[in-house]
Amino acid sequence: MSKKYWGILAMLLALMLVLAACNNDGEETSSGTDEGTKTEEGATTDDGKEEEEEEAEDPAVDTEGLFPLTVDNEGEAIEGGTLKVALGTDTPFKGVFSWSLYDDAYDAEIMNYSSNVIFGTDGDFLVNDKGIAKLEVDQENNKVLVKIPSDVKWSDGEPLKVEDLIYPYLIIGHPDYEGIRYDGDFQNIVGATEYHDGKADTISGLKKVDETTLEISFKKLSPAIFSIGDGLWGYAEPSHTLKDIPIGKLLESDPVRKNPVTLGIFKFDKIVPGESVQFVRNEHYWKGASKLDGVLLKTVPSTSIAKAIESGEYDMTAGKLPATTYPEVKDLENITILAQPELSYSYLGFKLGKYDTAQGISIMDPNAKMADVKLRQAMGYALDVEQVNEVYYDNLRSRANSLIPPVFASFYDPTLKGYTYDADKAIAILDEAGYKDTDGDGFRETPKGEKLVINMAGMAGDAIAEEMAAFWLQNWADVGLKVELATGRLIEFNSFYDKVEADDPEIDIYMAAWGTGTNPSPAGLYGKEAAFNMSRFTSPELDGLLAAIDSPEAFDPEYRANAFREWQEYMEENAPVIPTQFRTAIYTINKRVKHYDVNYDTEFDWNQIELLAEEPIK
Repeated sequence: MSKKYWGILAMLLALMLVLAACNNDGEETSSGTDEGTKTEEGATTDDGKEEEEEEAEDPAVDTEGLFPLTVDNEGEAIEGGTLKVALGTDTPFKGVFSWSLYDDAYDAEIMNYSSNVIFGTDGDFLVNDKGIAKLEVDQENNKVLVKIPSDVKWSDGEPLKVEDLIYPYLIIGHPDYEGIRYDGDFQNIVGATEYHDGKADTISGLKKVDETTLEISFKKLSPAIFSIGDGLWGYAEPSHTLKDIPIGKLLESDPVRKNPVTLGIFKFDKIVPGESVQFVRNEHYWKGASKLDGVLLKTVPSTSIAKAIESGEYDMTAGKLPATTYPEVKDLENITILAQPELSYSYLGFKLGKYDTAQGISIMDPNAKMADVKLRQAMGYALDVEQVNEVYYDNLRSRANSLIPPVFASFYDPTLKGYTYDADKAIAILDEAGYKDTDGDGFRETPKGEKLVINMAGMAGDAIAEEMAAFWLQNWADVGLKVELATGRLIEFNSFYDKVEADDPEIDIYMAAWGTGTNPSPAGLYGKEAAFNMSRFTSPELDGLLAAIDSPEAFDPEYRANAFREWQEYMEENAPVIPTQFRTAIYTINKRVKHYDVNYDTEFDWNQIELLAEEPIK
């Protein structure tokens, strides 16, 4: 074991006593060890590989070649069978089974087995002709046509109609919509703002051309349209089950919670709220029915998931396995481990204002505790991310230097240095900015001589989650900053995001993660109108940079790549959020699964899955 490991371990043993004192009522913590990943937009799928300049450390460790992307197990497949899937979480899933309404990754993982996605995408995440719908773009007139075949059916046998393509727009744009996808992108649709403001009964930019064609008019078009951006929505909603329910009551309605219908390969059969979902074969699936009888998905605590995989209780996990579990499964003989770079990143966020729901925009507070960019920069340099990646993640995570994951090779900038660990630099920045310890207690006061206590929100999990939180707090203490856990403890996953999204005054900073989806445009996460812009940072310069990325001029690839570069540089300099880690997703596939594929650029579908035995192999 390395000296580095012993150093971090000794420090953490002392720190855990402090955290235990803050969390001494015996309540179980929840959520996984990995930061729970929020998903931005309903993307169809959930890397970039130039070397950095010599003086900059390479931030993206290449783990892609260490694991296969596909597995093929020999043997004769049985007829039917039920795929058993573990959803690794200590938090009950919310059970919002609508792509227009859901807001966390657990529900999205569940819906992947019954997806209402209408567009297909290629290995570069650009729309192709392999999905239900075909996309025709009229760049000159800022219009698109979405065409569907006449023979696609919902899982209840009802035909897919143009009205089902229109309905999600009417949900998201409605004044009573309770979700968080009415943003600047959505307002790019002609008539969306008037509809949202109650000045129109429908969205004028949506036109039913005929029984199989929808025309959408936009204020502008950019290359983002080919990544299901610019306001284009990638999913259908079953209007025949939803249209008679007031939009404001959809979130708790039976067609969303209890008996959703689907275009996907499986349909919902039985839902035990927060615990499990039984899927059965959808005989109406447009690509052909599954070879399986169905899928049984159950939640499994993060502390138990490795043992459940070893004992053959499950064939796979729903989505990735928590990276901290890798050491427990890497030598198991009943599974194959696959891996892919994730369309996501972890980050440190700073609360800089509030979201004005009446205006639908973020408004910065110049008096926010974290308003000083020098303080934010110093906190970034104080984090020893590399050590955490080595000790806890077996280097399945790497230090992030950008808010664009490397998988978006055309737009990721590998030359950015990011916030490398440099405690001396953090100390120098704080000294120069006037943060000094004036009372001798070991912690710095503000430049005005006032006490400075920074409250951090982090997600609860197992002991490793607490150890990592303790390590970050110590990193900041080492440079003289007093950082404490908001609420005195780590926070359960759903409550964490509820508090962060609500701009809870108890939170000054937070550690979280974003799943970006397949559209690399950052407007949906960092735009002024984006509810997902949880730091609430905004500026005219930022507005201009975001607009350039998704402008008509950006159809020129060189122009758009440069616009992305300028935005990344601006965000690094202003540090409203600081990216900490790029992530590698690992998947454990039981050896009774005949074939599985996690490659981004292959056409693998659930209807290709077969089983070699009646039960998972132990």
